Amino acid sequence: MEGVGVLGVSSSASIVCKRSCSLSYASNKLIQRSKTQLAAFPSHSHLFLKSQTCPLQSKTIARNSTKPGIFLPHLVASLEQVEETYIMVKPDGVQRGLVGEIISRFERKGFKLTGLKLFQCPQELAEEHYKDLKSKPFFPKLIEYITSGPVLCMAWEGVGVVASARKLIGSTNPLQAEPGTIRGDLAVQTGRNVVHGSDSPENGKREIALWFKEGELCQWIPAQAPWLNGVIFHQTITVRHTFVTAVFRLP
Repeated sequence: MEGVGVLGVSSSASIVCKRSCSLSYASNKLIQRSKTQLAAFPSHSHLFLKSQTCPLQSKTIARNSTKPGIFLPHLVASLEQVEETYIMVKPDGVQRGLVGEIISRFERKGFKLTGLKLFQCPQELAEEHYKDLKSKPFFPKLIEYITSGPVLCMAWEGVGVVASARKLIGSTNPLQAEPGTIRGDLAVQTGRNVVHGSDSPENGKREIALWFKEGELCQWIPAQAPWLNGVIFHQTITVRHTFVTAVFRLP
């Protein structure tokens, strides 16, 4: 078990705990040790603005304390960059009844679904989506293919989701795709390769904005998130009448 960091220290003198101490986790308890300094850092967010104080020092702290130094939730979030990607089951995938199979691969991986709809793509939208391929000789057939039937539009979110989704999908040519990938298992021709995935975080945002209207995306917190990203918990103890809050992440 690894300690990620210290949230904050409330003190009547300053936001720095001058008493030398450190926190370790053993046998489900926090044990105080000496010779390590704990420091709090000021938060620039309106979240977590209320700090805990010792009842014996509430009046003194109210007079002398500055802004609370709780910041770690922002630090933990910044350590892992969450991306968005656009995944589309193409008309052949929908017609072959592969929608559930493809969705389940991303769900089992642990990514979060934020948008989903079955949609008949108009020609204008298809041309805008594939505008980078407009000079290719196969462009007219590509547009005809994408507009030939309904597609399943999906927006997925997660840490490293763009690159990981590309690996799950496999090579553009299904015959070169690795077994275990979507195209490697479910497709045989490049012109009918079942699924599309954004090739960069920038294109992920652009394509989601292109295929989804405002209000069609849903932001939510999956119940399984702690089991995928590591359980984060906090413990508050008293160090010589000063409350210290620490946060730990299970490896």
